[in-house]
Amino acid sequence: MGLNIKPLADRVLIEPAAAETKTASGIIIPDNAKEKPQKGTVVAAGKGTKDDPITVKVGDTVLYGKYAGTDLKLEGKDYLIMRESDILAII
Repeated sequence: MGLNIKPLADRVLIEPAAAETKTASGIIIPDNAKEKPQKGTVVAAGKGTKDDPITVKVGDTVLYGKYAGTDLKLEGKDYLIMRESDILAII
């Protein structure tokens, strides 16, 4: 991936997973009713702080809060940038 962005300190850049387009029973979900995904892949991570180093690494799939992070659009793709503390789990 050729992104030219390096998060600072304890910030992490995440590419959100695609939102579900169909329910388990086969009902198609319209764009305005789609839930914001709460799962994504770490694309870049800062070095952490002196007292608290970063524990996630590039390529990790993570879970985060529904309203965590700041939306960012780079090279036509949507990303989230957030503090590592906003990440709930690595899966």
